[in-house]
Amino acid sequence: MAYNNAKLRLVQAGAMALSLLVTGSAFSQQQNFNTVEAAKNGWFAEQNRSATWYLAQHQRMARAISALQPQRPGVVDAYVLSIGLDSDAVFARESAEAAEVLARRYGAAGRTLYLAAGADDKATGAPQGSPSNLATALAAIADKMDRKEDVLILFATSHGHPVSGLAYRDREYAAGMIAPQRLADLLDGIGVKRRMVMLSACYSGIFIPLLTNDQTVIVTAASSQRPSFGCAPGNDWTFFGDALMNNALRKPQKFDAAIAEATGLITQWEDALELKPSRPQVFVGENARIWLDVLENRMPATASAKVGRPAISTD
Repeated sequence: MAYNNAKLRLVQAGAMALSLLVTGSAFSQQQNFNTVEAAKNGWFAEQNRSATWYLAQHQRMARAISALQPQRPGVVDAYVLSIGLDSDAVFARESAEAAEVLARRYGAAGRTLYLAAGADDKATGAPQGSPSNLATALAAIADKMDRKEDVLILFATSHGHPVSGLAYRDREYAAGMIAPQRLADLLDGIGVKRRMVMLSACYSGIFIPLLTNDQTVIVTAASSQRPSFGCAPGNDWTFFGDALMNNALRKPQKFDAAIAEATGLITQWEDALELKPSRPQVFVGENARIWLDVLENRMPATASAKVGRPAISTD
């Protein structure tokens, strides 16, 4: 049906984004370009950007970083980074609202950064959701944190590939891939072990083996061998984003209950559309409960209102 055809095109677009830019631009002079190896190194390309665009990006990042509040000694502070890595509008909408939900739930107002690919032509004022800005934002957050006391919460949403990982794409201007090895190197490089990583992308379960430690929580939209759903550009949410962010984490319920609700909703929606199960994955390190319980005990006592259209119609 049309839904499945659109889904297939989007998955293929995520997988091929980097190679298309390379072969369709000045980069085509490079021979035998290996996108898998490139993804491991976090390689990406941009073309036809103006000098004023780069200056505007520098200014946006500088403003966002300067607004980050410092950590409070003796308090387990959460710092949130929410990023939409593809310029399809669904990812900008999802990452923007996820930033709000996570900041409210975990008391991270003033300690939250939001990035979105293609943000330069939107009214958000957000910095570009690019691999380089992701790295810069992670380093800036780590610089504000007490890395032994505080917690990094990373939410990323995009198309995904079963080998190359998360796709970065901004229309005809930029493309790239972030493989599990690259994201692991970035996170390990900033020295933050207390972290919650939530990945809304097809095949995002491939990140789990390289991101785990005893103080990490990881939630992915799919297993390493399955696509996830709902990433049509006109949507407000993917299935994973709607279930976890727009439903489960808005409520004053513990993490385990929220995960159970979210995965139950995803299963319900997939069954209704006769889709192959995406099989979201969850990992909780043996010592992660120490900081997770502290943050969860401070969550708001009331639920916040859902935003946007549901991932699927329930009529």
